[in-house]
Amino acid sequence: MDNSFWSLIPPILAIIMVLMTRRVLFSLGVGIAASALFIANFNLGETIYLIWEGVKGVFVDEGALNSGNIFILIFILILGVLTSLINIMGGTRAFGDFMIKRVQTRVGAQIMTMIFGIIIFIDDYFNSLTVGQVAMPITDKHKISRAKLSYIVDSTSAPVSVIAPISSWGAYIIGILGTVLATHNITEYNGFSAFIEIIPMNFYVWAALGVILVIALCKTDFGPMKKHEERAQKTGKVLMEDNSVEDEAEKNLPVSKAGTLIDLILPIAVLLVATIAVIFWTGINALEGEDKALMDIFGEADVNYSLLVGGAISLIVVFLMFIKHIIRDKLTGRSFVSGFVAGIKSMLPAFFILIFAWTIVDLIELLGTGNYLGGLVESSNLSLTLLPMIVFTMAGFIALATGSSWGSFGLLLPIAGQIAASTDIDLMLPMLAAVLAGSVFGDHCSPISDTTILSAAGSKVSVVDHVTTQIPYAFVAALISAVGYLILGLTASVWIGLVGVIILLVALFFILQRTKIPEEEENTEQKSIL
Repeated sequence: MDNSFWSLIPPILAIIMVLMTRRVLFSLGVGIAASALFIANFNLGETIYLIWEGVKGVFVDEGALNSGNIFILIFILILGVLTSLINIMGGTRAFGDFMIKRVQTRVGAQIMTMIFGIIIFIDDYFNSLTVGQVAMPITDKHKISRAKLSYIVDSTSAPVSVIAPISSWGAYIIGILGTVLATHNITEYNGFSAFIEIIPMNFYVWAALGVILVIALCKTDFGPMKKHEERAQKTGKVLMEDNSVEDEAEKNLPVSKAGTLIDLILPIAVLLVATIAVIFWTGINALEGEDKALMDIFGEADVNYSLLVGGAISLIVVFLMFIKHIIRDKLTGRSFVSGFVAGIKSMLPAFFILIFAWTIVDLIELLGTGNYLGGLVESSNLSLTLLPMIVFTMAGFIALATGSSWGSFGLLLPIAGQIAASTDIDLMLPMLAAVLAGSVFGDHCSPISDTTILSAAGSKVSVVDHVTTQIPYAFVAALISAVGYLILGLTASVWIGLVGVIILLVALFFILQRTKIPEEEENTEQKSIL
């Protein structure tokens, strides 16, 4: 059943079950079991062995510790503790009070979150886990649902990282692009210059960012997100009642009234600076010789280790700051212990979901789901004008099914290059751009994607609420992107395709404006409820 139509069933089963049952761990477990059964041809003993090897592979790789995964898991727990202790010290409250006076509208709070997401482009993991933590006090104050917060965070993590040359993503993609171009003897541009030229062709990035702006400026929502937003505005409750991310222990933690801005800004600043410093340090140490270009440094850096070290240094700073609060008799040692435990507990759902997600992704790779779908793309005999749009769509489906944009890059970029080289060499960069865009779209929608899981964790919302509310917005952005690639194929012009994307975003703005409830009617409804 490997590398065949049947290889689609386990990932699709897991995705459908997540959306239908809202039980993420159970659904991923079923997907893991189904994948192992298919690989083992329904041999029960071998199935159990494959599941064990899949879980073990999260922690041990080729006889050595899988340090990258372990570092990320520890960093998740550290971030939970940081958040909890900063909240107890009153830093979150002070930051919220400070920003609420400067960001005075819900529109401003959403755009501010989007700007934070764009600024923190070094790595998608770092973005997903930190932007939500920084923006949460302001979005909560403005009664913006956590589902909306996680959507904005997710829409500015991978979509921004994929066009940032100075990032972990940029280094990875440029390396693949260079190999593809060399394979087909293309010398007019190298991997880096090709990456720069591809940026305006990555229509999904611009569509995704555009949809955030349109939704914010229109002050309206659609799909499941509308229910979350209406509830938040009418009741002030930013989480649904059945959301299990914040437990009672976390809600009942003490909050110091003596907290100041420095109690939040200093730990976050230390986290950011320390992480970036360690990224440079690991990258420089990994390079040999004297040529140490910035892109090479990012390409060789150990980002996961850097996150762990940055988190540990920030945690030490918070510990020292907490002692200062204890000395001033504002807090006690008991509150520190309670905060530490509550912080770890708050991240345990993401911790275990990520382990399950990595396991199913590894088994899906063994199953050959991506290879099967990639083969369909390579063997398709379609009109050249449709190829960019078709490649975008297939990349989206592969990333959705496999839960990995990077895996989709590695699989499809060489295939797209081969198709372009054998049909029309002028389509090389548009085809490669369509792969990048489609892979990010599919990853954006996948409940088994690590960035999806971490965006939900960073915003303290359940993965299911995040995915179900985000999918309609992501599909709108994908539809706009697909039309852009169709226009590109028909006109052979990137800029006409990009203009088409912008026109569709403007059209979306006016459509949502016309369907929006008038403000007077909204106010009347809210008064009647009160």
